[in-house]
Amino acid sequence: MIRPLHVAAVLAAGFFSMPALAGDIAISDAYARAATPTAKTGAAFMTIANSGSEPDRLIGVTTEAAAKAELHTHTQTSDGMMQMRAVEDGFAIPAGGMHMLARGGDHVMLMGLTAPLRHGDEIEMKLRFEKAGDIAVTIPVDLERMPEHGAGMEHGKAD
Repeated sequence: MIRPLHVAAVLAAGFFSMPALAGDIAISDAYARAATPTAKTGAAFMTIANSGSEPDRLIGVTTEAAAKAELHTHTQTSDGMMQMRAVEDGFAIPAGGMHMLARGGDHVMLMGLTAPLRHGDEIEMKLRFEKAGDIAVTIPVDLERMPEHGAGMEHGKAD
């Protein structure tokens, strides 16, 4: 379990971008990537911290940067392949804890990009939480970050 002191340290560090705050929810270290300059899909990653005493849940996302934005995760199929799939019920953000959206794991999937995601650009996104409501975030496009553990997995269609 992550203790509130750890959440405060993460928020104080700010990582690469200033955190977006709404009530007990703070968004930090957000960035977006595309596979290539002509890609039709991209993804966004971030750390979501909840300093409150009640859990919350990220249940949706909207952006004008893509025709469709969904919450996705990677799961392992019965034959051992990693597969990306939509998460309809969202991501739990525990009270006094955090949830990371990271490459190779939970993330925001951007489908039908409306413009290329160019390094240094920013995209506007609205995250919808069950309790905190909508939180607007500005996410930098960073095409230079090194892949985290688990990145580069093969993506397949959902069953």
